[in-house]
Amino acid sequence: MRIIFLGDIVGRAAREEIQNSLPKIKEEHKIDFAIVNGENAAGGFGITEEICNNLFVSGVDCITTGNHLWDQREILNYIDCEQRLLRPANFPNGTPGKGFGVFENEFGNVLVINLMGRLFMDPLDDPFKLIDEILDSNPIGKNNDAIVIDFHGEATSEKVAMGHFCDGRASLVVGTHTHIPTSDYQILPSGTAYQSDAGMCGDYDSVIGMEKTEPMRRFLEKTPGNRFNPAQGEPTLCGVIIETEKNGLSKSIEPIRLGGVLSST
Repeated sequence: MRIIFLGDIVGRAAREEIQNSLPKIKEEHKIDFAIVNGENAAGGFGITEEICNNLFVSGVDCITTGNHLWDQREILNYIDCEQRLLRPANFPNGTPGKGFGVFENEFGNVLVINLMGRLFMDPLDDPFKLIDEILDSNPIGKNNDAIVIDFHGEATSEKVAMGHFCDGRASLVVGTHTHIPTSDYQILPSGTAYQSDAGMCGDYDSVIGMEKTEPMRRFLEKTPGNRFNPAQGEPTLCGVIIETEKNGLSKSIEPIRLGGVLSST
């Protein structure tokens, strides 16, 4: 199975590029299943029902999120109705939505799990304990043809630790949240594909997706100011493509960077 994971979508230009380009990307790269992180898709802050529906129409099979999920309040009601939109599984009990799900299509079953780190982030439930329970109950290669874990976190060390903790039990562990693609994509010793951060889908002539003026002013003046706005230049779509074996583990991982200043094509 060939799976594409695209990192955090930041703003309108990036989401429109995904809507326009994803069908062609899936055809050219022979993609069987597509996942995107959409927590910054609505003006850089959260996601809406309309945006989700447009992404699904374009060929997205599952949307993961993170700490900005609730920035658009309308999503509180929608997430309980739309199983393809995930929130971090280690949010407290009673939080709307689900943190993982099995998605079926003609190519097989994919278990997608969304987690959030705790270092320099909100003090959520222990993601290591929770992922252990989920993977023990859903062993790779049995009911699931592939298992993908989006680990939304700030600290590289925590992400690397999660990758090794899940090695041999998941197809892919990929980090999101920091918006900068890392070059450590690899197959870990027991067959799990790993990358510390997939990067963002957005304009890289920016400060992690935001128009440069206000973030730079805040660093210089140390005072509050205007709202951050997504940069609207040509976006780069960043992520990874993996190919799995019959046992659900990965035999290859490759970064994908299309368009904009980081294009690898």
